[in-house]
Amino acid sequence: MPDRHPQHDLFICDVADAVLKDVMQHMEHPFYSLSKKPEMAVRRYDHNGNWVEIKPSYKGLATIYDKDILIYCISQIMHKLRGGEAVSRRVRINTHDLLIFTNRGTAGKDYAALVEAIDRLSGTRISTNIRTGDEEQYDTFGLIDAASIRRKHGLDGRLLWCEVELSNWVFNAIQAQEVLTLHKDYFRLRKPIERRVYEIARKHCGRQASWTIGLDTLLKKSGSKSSLKEFRRAVRHLVDHDHLPDYNVRFDEVSDNVTFTNRGTLLASDIVDAEPLPRVRLSADVYAKAKEAAPGWDVYVLEQEWRGWMTEAPRNPDAAFVGFCRKWFERRGRP
Repeated sequence: MPDRHPQHDLFICDVADAVLKDVMQHMEHPFYSLSKKPEMAVRRYDHNGNWVEIKPSYKGLATIYDKDILIYCISQIMHKLRGGEAVSRRVRINTHDLLIFTNRGTAGKDYAALVEAIDRLSGTRISTNIRTGDEEQYDTFGLIDAASIRRKHGLDGRLLWCEVELSNWVFNAIQAQEVLTLHKDYFRLRKPIERRVYEIARKHCGRQASWTIGLDTLLKKSGSKSSLKEFRRAVRHLVDHDHLPDYNVRFDEVSDNVTFTNRGTLLASDIVDAEPLPRVRLSADVYAKAKEAAPGWDVYVLEQEWRGWMTEAPRNPDAAFVGFCRKWFERRGRP
C-alpha cells in the first residue's frame, strides 16, 4: 500500500494478548476478524480448562482494521505516560490526525468508516474464566466502554472529533506497559493476514535473531478462516515479495515450518525513552532451580517473559528469576 502521509514516528501495538497471556499461558489467540465481510460467529478457545469467548455485536466482530483506532489511542496514552502527563481511559481523537496516522484517505467515506469501526469495537465482548486451584472466576469485558462523536449538523455533516473510553482491561494493560512498538509500515500492509502475521512475529520473534513456527500453528494463531492450502499460498506470497516490516519470512515446504528472521531494523528504530537495561546475566545452575519453581514450564520461555517484564536490573538476578518463575507457577499452575 502506498505511504499516503509519510511520517517517521513509530507507534504502540494494542494489548490484545495481555489477558490471554495471563489466563491461557501461551495461547495468544486473535480477537479481531480478518474478513472484510461482517463476521457474526462467536469465537471460543479452550486450553487446559481455561477458555475465552469473543462475541460480536449485530454489526459483526471488530476487524483488524478497526483495531487501528485502539492502536492510535494507546499510542497517545503511552506518549503522555512517557512525558509524565496525567492520563485517563477517555481519549479525545482528532479524526483527521487518526486517518493520517493510520495511512488512510481523508474523504467522506473514510470518516464514515471510523463511525462503523467504533460501533464494532464497542459491541465486541470478551468473556473468560480464570481457574485457580478449586475456584473459578468468570469475567466479561469489552475493548471500549463508550464513545462520543461530534459532527456538523446534517446528513453530510463533517466529522469533527470523537472520544473513546477504553475498557479497564485495556487501560490497565497500558499502565502496566504490556505493549509493543510496531513499525510504521504496519499500516501499509494491504491484506489483513499480513498484518496479523506481522503481529505474531513481532510478539514471538521480537528482537531475537530468528523464530520458527509450524504452518498449522501459525494458521491457528492468526485467526484466519482460510484452509491450510489457502494459508500456505498466503505465506508463499509473503516469502516471494519479502515486504513484511522488521522480519524476513522463510517457508520450508518439507517441514511445513515458517521462520522469521530479524532484519535488524527493530533495534535501530524502536523508540524507548528510558535508558536501556544493562545485560542481566544468569548463572548456569539457576535453570534447574527455575524448573523446580515452575514444574512443567519451559524455563527458557519464562526467561524471555521475565526479561520483558523487568523495568530495572535486579541486584540478585538468579533469585529474582527463580522468584518470578515461582509466582508464574502459583498464578497459572502446570501448562
